[in-house]
Amino acid sequence: MINWDSESFHPVVDLPDKYKILDLTQGLWNSDKSEFSIGKYDEYRPGVYNTDLFNGNRNIHVGIDIGGPVGTPCMSFMDGKIYDFGYNSEAGDYGNVVLTEHKISGKLIWALYGHLDSESIMNKSKGQSIEKGEIIGHFGDEQANGGWEPHLHFQLSFVKPETHDLPGVVAKEERESALKKYPDPRLVLGPIY
Repeated sequence: MINWDSESFHPVVDLPDKYKILDLTQGLWNSDKSEFSIGKYDEYRPGVYNTDLFNGNRNIHVGIDIGGPVGTPCMSFMDGKIYDFGYNSEAGDYGNVVLTEHKISGKLIWALYGHLDSESIMNKSKGQSIEKGEIIGHFGDEQANGGWEPHLHFQLSFVKPETHDLPGVVAKEERESALKKYPDPRLVLGPIY
């Protein structure tokens, strides 16, 4: 069992004092590209995931979205290493993504940083050490990030990823098992909503 209180975590995005909490249950990202916003974990989002990638039935979000201006820096929440990185090219996918690996209470956990700009995956190597607060990447624009509003999809995983990818959205029948594999990112982000 992980003792989440055994560590102090660095913010993955420096949020302003005021930001918008999104309600994506209505299928609309109702936030201006220049303002910061939060999309919730374990949120049912019908009508949001319309590309072939989601097979028409994956619509439960198992990460947290942090919206904001293109170029916003994303930082490591604690010391660790680069696990994997790459580009997911399908429409609606992450675009550029970096996965990091960390150890908390002696247990390994992985973090996915998705929807980044193309420079975020340059000059990286698997196994490269990273420090708490180090910049992992930056929010990408719609051309680089899979076609989405500029934001970071941040997700934790107890399951070792096979590649530079994790399912950020699951079907209703997978929800219960997915929430056990992919814990609430607020365990490291704090009470951001």
